[in-house]
Amino acid sequence: MALLHLLSKNASIPFKSHNIFSSVSHFSTSFLITKIPKKFKKKRKKKESPRTKLVQTQPNIIPHFEKILHRDAHFRFLTKTKEYLSKQPEQVLRLDDAGKLHQQLGFPRGRKVLKSILRHPLIFQTYRHSDNKMWFGFTDFMDNLLRTERDLVSELEEQRVEVVRKLLMMSANKRIPLSKIYHNRLLFGIPEDFRDRVAKYPDYFKLVVEDDGKRVLELVNWDNSLAVSALEREFLVDEDKVKRAFKFPLKHGKALELDMEDERKLNMLNTLPLVSPYSDGSKLDLWTLESEKYRVGIIHEFLSLTLEKRAYIHNIVEFKEEFSLTKHTYQMLLKQPRTFYLAGTEMNWCLFLKDAYGDDGELINKDPQVVFNEELYKYADMQELEVDRSVEQK
Repeated sequence: MALLHLLSKNASIPFKSHNIFSSVSHFSTSFLITKIPKKFKKKRKKKESPRTKLVQTQPNIIPHFEKILHRDAHFRFLTKTKEYLSKQPEQVLRLDDAGKLHQQLGFPRGRKVLKSILRHPLIFQTYRHSDNKMWFGFTDFMDNLLRTERDLVSELEEQRVEVVRKLLMMSANKRIPLSKIYHNRLLFGIPEDFRDRVAKYPDYFKLVVEDDGKRVLELVNWDNSLAVSALEREFLVDEDKVKRAFKFPLKHGKALELDMEDERKLNMLNTLPLVSPYSDGSKLDLWTLESEKYRVGIIHEFLSLTLEKRAYIHNIVEFKEEFSLTKHTYQMLLKQPRTFYLAGTEMNWCLFLKDAYGDDGELINKDPQVVFNEELYKYADMQELEVDRSVEQK
């Protein structure tokens, strides 16, 4: 009874709950640092853009190849303006119009074109026309150089025709749009008016106009004597050198415990025989070893046909369909450092045929057009013609 009385007495007392966090609720928490201050935050390394990221890193960089790309950039205005101006009426251009053609003339966007013109006083000159506007064109000295180049182009015409025939023989269906050959004409030394010269060679070429108006150049006759690659010719001279040119490693387990010589012999089973670039690569299964050997071989032969044994990405991609190339061409070429050197940035890389260059970075065999171009570059960097002092003294 006493217990019941006690419980009934306590029942009238309200129950007070006890929260373990209730005492904290009376205090402000605004003084607590809830975010890490900027100065203590770890700085994330910004991912480098493919536009600026170099293909090669130390110690793999070969300076003389990279130097050639710097030369290309240095003379971009000269080479592009020479091409553009040569096709203009009277070979002159109004300065106001030229200032809007930064892409066609190769000068930096937002810069004054006059600054680029004045860099090459032996090549370009400005003058005021009768319309009281400033114009620019070639100097008399440059006109003489251009005449020399035109004579040279005519002398080399047969060699250039042979190059085009070999390109057609390498291509799928033995046909290439004429526009592609024209866009890459400087790469092979093909003349500006090649589209008109085609008619002179009916035994070699046939010009077909498709329904959409596209002009396509087709091969007329196959020539076995031309269907020999540079690698095949090299094989007759130095067999071991060609065997070392490419590497297609054969996957094997570590349990085999192969030494270096045994591994080399095993890999050679994969490497040879190579697949001729003059075979039909479009019929090969895309991801087979034979298909990769074909693609590597065709790019090697493509570079062998160029003037400077090198080509930029846009030159190679232009012939993607004709040469059955894939989007993995870049990674494929990186795996062949013995033969190829990739220079420049990941977005605009240039591919070199290493064996075509000496240790000094000079081409071993120079095409006459290359010799002319180097002379032009020399004059382009001069402020005035150098006088032969020995002649002056006489």
